[in-house]
Amino acid sequence: MKEHQVDFKALKAKVGIDDIAYSLGYQVDRKAGMGRYIEFVLPDFAGGRKDTIIVSHIHDKAQQTFFRRNGQRGDVINFIQENANSFGISSRNNWDLISKVMAKFANQPIEEKPQKVYAQINTNKPFNPKLYHTEPILQNIDAVQYIFKQRNIKKKTIEDFAPWIQRVKDIRFNSDYINIGFPYVQPGAEKIEGYEIRGYGSFKRKATGTNSTTAAWIVDFSKKDNPEDIKNVYFAESAYDVMAFYQANKAKLKGELEQSVFVSIGGTFSNQQVGGIMNYYSNARAVDCFDNDVPGRIYGMRMVGVVEKIPLNVVQTDDAIRVSLNGEEYKLDPQKANLNNLRDFIHFKRNYGIEKAPEAFKDWNDVVMNKPSSPIISKNKYEREENLREKRMGGLKV
Repeated sequence: MKEHQVDFKALKAKVGIDDIAYSLGYQVDRKAGMGRYIEFVLPDFAGGRKDTIIVSHIHDKAQQTFFRRNGQRGDVINFIQENANSFGISSRNNWDLISKVMAKFANQPIEEKPQKVYAQINTNKPFNPKLYHTEPILQNIDAVQYIFKQRNIKKKTIEDFAPWIQRVKDIRFNSDYINIGFPYVQPGAEKIEGYEIRGYGSFKRKATGTNSTTAAWIVDFSKKDNPEDIKNVYFAESAYDVMAFYQANKAKLKGELEQSVFVSIGGTFSNQQVGGIMNYYSNARAVDCFDNDVPGRIYGMRMVGVVEKIPLNVVQTDDAIRVSLNGEEYKLDPQKANLNNLRDFIHFKRNYGIEKAPEAFKDWNDVVMNKPSSPIISKNKYEREENLREKRMGGLKV
């Protein structure tokens, strides 16, 4: 294709059918087995299935193909064609759309017009709201669903968080894309001091000059506007993780929702940010919903040190998480340690909670996407393949 000189072969090595399927809300059906072929299901709101595809070569994106039991087959290009209206991307024709989608998922967006590069902008400048055209997503939630859909964030969840989300467009760039912005504020304040911005595919960044030192995305579901009434402050690393945690645990949260606050720190932990929030919600317990990996475990421990106002130094080494306090060093298991291990040598003055994603998942967004870090294997290979064979009744050979 001369217009963009797109190398589809190279892009197919980076973008698989599984990537596109996850973005559209498909989930792995583990009951069908995790063997040579993986079954992806697109659920509907009634608990049924809108679509089912079976994908081969799950670990080799360049070789991936899919089929349905009606005999329909295809590769990643065919799958994108089938879902052309689901990506929120404007294009001149079918191939233009496919090239844009694949390039975006490969993190190689196509530049059609000369544009400034984000890296060339002076990020030391303070946040300037005049650089962004914004509007509440409440005005048109349907217009942003395609962005949330790729993360399997449901419409009801979007509606619940909508008062704290905006559509955002950076006026410095010639682009057809309008992203979603999660406004950063300081606890108890209304002044917006930046945005955590997400768009289609892997697009993410913070607005230039965003205050990530003392501000964060703070969602306060209380109706009395009294911070002393808040019982729980749930901390996560991104706005998507916050919404996913809420979606996955809504039934459990329901009884205390009006006494709960949800916070995204935007991937970078700031002592002033966390400390300021917990000082404001002075009677609340801080709940660790950070990622279920070593950096996420360290964030939970640092959170305790900040809230307790203890000079705690927590670092990761090759073999351990090492905690230094008052000249003493404590060595913790990096795969198992969490903030509760600090109780062995620190007296907690406030309450804390831990709500990590289940063991097989890195974070809560991966949970709602049903995207584990490693396959969850059933009892034996024979049972998995036999189960899938039975589901392929009709003799379709692959």
